[in-house]
Amino acid sequence: MALPAGAAQAENFQAEFDKVFGKELRAPREVQPTVRPFVAPVRPVTTYGGSLEATVASLADAAQGRIGVAAMDLGTGRTFAVLGDQPFPMASTSKIAIAATYLDLVDQGKLKLSDKFPLMIPQRSARFSSPAAPVRPGAMLSAQGLIELAITRSDNPATDALLAAVGGPAAVNRWIRKAGLSGMRLDRDIATLVRDDGEFNPATTVDLRDSATPLAMVQLLAGLHQGRWLSASSRSVLLGAMERCLTGKRRLPAMLPQEARVAHKTGTLSNTSSDVGIIQTPDGRAIAIAVYVTGQGGKPNRDYRIASISRAVYDGYLTESSSLRRTASR
Repeated sequence: MALPAGAAQAENFQAEFDKVFGKELRAPREVQPTVRPFVAPVRPVTTYGGSLEATVASLADAAQGRIGVAAMDLGTGRTFAVLGDQPFPMASTSKIAIAATYLDLVDQGKLKLSDKFPLMIPQRSARFSSPAAPVRPGAMLSAQGLIELAITRSDNPATDALLAAVGGPAAVNRWIRKAGLSGMRLDRDIATLVRDDGEFNPATTVDLRDSATPLAMVQLLAGLHQGRWLSASSRSVLLGAMERCLTGKRRLPAMLPQEARVAHKTGTLSNTSSDVGIIQTPDGRAIAIAVYVTGQGGKPNRDYRIASISRAVYDGYLTESSSLRRTASR
């Protein structure tokens, strides 16, 4: 896919500012935490209507830490989920909503992709020592460049620059509500999220701050893919960046066939890993998927869970599609 206008310039910015990039995310505190213990459901979780659901449910076994999955065939609307209504830490998957909020303001004529803002560079401070972690302004980049860095490299200073430009977490939450999405909220900037990581164990505790349910994230992805909220040009900027994502090579794309295309965004916090995105099949189908994994004995195991669930969803939807086509041709 060709780079959108201005993206080549953003890539030049990347080379210049590699030294300030931050690729890892963590976890929480700023407002009073709203938390509850996770109680694993008695198995079977529910009665699944087909082999796809049963396969994914077995891969999403919460015995070693809760796992949330949602997937939607964007052609038919066929959706299923495992713990789909349970909040999980968004981590860097929140950067999709932050970028969408900025692009919506571009569509309204209030901001431009060429507008420049400083990177928000975090400064050393003790955990929980202030409601918001201190930052200092860094190099000036265009919003186009900031979006490219935030999505493709999961760059935290770039994300916080966009977040400051739109008006902070409250502005993102207003856009989420305007889009009609529930089960998703942003409470802190990324610098604070990183600094205060690990306050709660996400494998055993549900922290509602900076969280999303898998179903809410899939609905966000579906709406972006279908052009429900952004102009065609803004949609191209965001989904194009997601196609160029450089993180998470061992997650959603890892076990998919080479001909499958993936536009995605990863998230990594203490004891939790995630990947959300849109998988394009060779025959033109599109599948929105969100996988949030906690525990599992470490990051390699969490990555493996995400990759194996992604492949099961891919194979399951293709098998169903082939079966439906055979039935219709009789």
